[in-house]
Amino acid sequence: MAAPTAHAAGEQVTAWLTTTDDSGGRHVVRGLEPQTPFAFQSGTGGSGENITVDENTRYQTFTGGGASFTDTAAYLMNSSGALSQATRDATMRKLFSPTDGIGLSFLRNPMGASDLARYGYTYDDVPAGQSDPSLAKFSIAHDLADVVPLTRQALQLNPAATVMASPWTAPAWMKDSGQLNGGWLKAEDYGAYASYFVKYLQAYKDQGVPVSYVTAQNEPTCCSGYPSMSWNASGLQYFLKGELLPKLQAAGLSTKVLALDWNWDTYDSYAAPSVDDAAIRTHPNFGGIAWHGYGGDVTKQTSVHNQYPSLDAFGTEHSGGTWIADQQREDMSNIIDYTRNWAKSVTKWSLAVDQNMGPHNGGCGTCTGLITVHNGDGRSGQVDYTVEYYTMGHLTKFVRPGAQRIASTASTAVPNVAWRNPDGSKALIAYNGGASAKTVTVNWGSQHATYALPAKTSATFTWSGTQSGGGAKTGAFSGLAGKCLDVAGGSSADGTAVQLYDCNGSTAQQWTVPGDGTVRALGKCLDVVSGSTANGAKVQLYGCNGTGAQQWSYNSSTGDVVNTAADKCLDVTDNSSANGARAQIWSCTGAANQKWRLQ
Repeated sequence: MAAPTAHAAGEQVTAWLTTTDDSGGRHVVRGLEPQTPFAFQSGTGGSGENITVDENTRYQTFTGGGASFTDTAAYLMNSSGALSQATRDATMRKLFSPTDGIGLSFLRNPMGASDLARYGYTYDDVPAGQSDPSLAKFSIAHDLADVVPLTRQALQLNPAATVMASPWTAPAWMKDSGQLNGGWLKAEDYGAYASYFVKYLQAYKDQGVPVSYVTAQNEPTCCSGYPSMSWNASGLQYFLKGELLPKLQAAGLSTKVLALDWNWDTYDSYAAPSVDDAAIRTHPNFGGIAWHGYGGDVTKQTSVHNQYPSLDAFGTEHSGGTWIADQQREDMSNIIDYTRNWAKSVTKWSLAVDQNMGPHNGGCGTCTGLITVHNGDGRSGQVDYTVEYYTMGHLTKFVRPGAQRIASTASTAVPNVAWRNPDGSKALIAYNGGASAKTVTVNWGSQHATYALPAKTSATFTWSGTQSGGGAKTGAFSGLAGKCLDVAGGSSADGTAVQLYDCNGSTAQQWTVPGDGTVRALGKCLDVVSGSTANGAKVQLYGCNGTGAQQWSYNSSTGDVVNTAADKCLDVTDNSSANGARAQIWSCTGAANQKWRLQ
């Protein structure tokens, strides 16, 4: 087995801290303040809560984190006149600049009015009783006043940022209700509505704002008290497959459609039929699933990932608000839990509201933003940076688009998530929501660093360097009768049997344990056929897909190779030492036909 490369200890770690001192987690007494650097020491282990970071075990890439330029936010920051140009520009830098601010890198903008708008509007409004099926009156003029120029400025400040768009409603004339609030899209206007998307995307592109993702509907069927529209699962499936995806492709647009755009507990009812449809799921303009976090359990994201490992997941809305008992705790839970469950983005709701949590167009009158813009009160023209600004900054200031999530020890005492940036630098985001300081020891390769994390404090620990020890291990797995685990015929085809065979030093017997839970040979993964967890389920070689069928734990001390999903051992069928005896999983017995040595 190849020996890991040795590296010197002593890499410097900087802790950036945000602390609140009230029960609601809103009064910031320390916001993203860097502390005195400290150094990694040789050896592992230590006092307090131990978090092991393994940068060789990697998961999804990071697209970005941010919020929405709602009509409310864009108006307050621009044409309301509340902010001077100097204040507006300084605020934009603090929001979007990766060097001078927190580097927000994801914008989810409404396509037309939402509840966080001054009034209802779409891009093709006509007098009641009229219609415009050719979309001759389509115009994004409304957005040219505020949303477009601010979004364009954001992209100039952070060229790595991603823009997506979600509609709350189609134009009223396309709906059976004839109104923006509530109602269903009329069947005869499905095609016109898909063309409406194309026109929107083309118009934004012409303004220098490429939109990378769209959804068919924000929160389908939710909330008739503000701009909204009802759908059922079959309607969404038909619209995606029959109209929207084909029209995006025909127009030569690279924009991808995300399914759902609602809560975890609505996935089965509204999105599953579309995602399960292979014609949709494999379409080049289909991009994955957009998740909101207001209902259900975040682990639904992982359940769907395990079913379709190649589909991307995005967190696309979770608002702050006065109803939240502890805003700092809520934000940190979202950032950590969303991304530990495969989300490539974390997105708040309106970037800004005013001192009255408006203006709003029905709907949420208690939503809060990353900033509060004072408009028309005794502090008019001033900007407050809320706790949500700082909590989001713990992610976006330190985790760059293209970063990969890396393994870190899950903890209820100190929830955390870790990332490796494209330049190799690391960011460990952690939170101590307790009433007293907690000692945290970070183990990284063959080094450790210990830190006293204050109470009610969010932290991002940053460092560079290369992980020492703990890297991938490669060699032959020798087992029963001194024979080797072997890929039959040296074939890399999916479904090739894995067997016992005389050791011969071939690539068919070279296995790598990279530290991500997989066991690999010939560029593919050791896999339990059909994901079975039953005794006797055979083992094969298959393309790596992140499912439980390919998750293994190798204990070099005991020689056990355990499929963690089944909690069963890699076993030679019938205890046979004959060449070609199939590998399978079986309840762990400690017998010789379940013992392996990587050498």
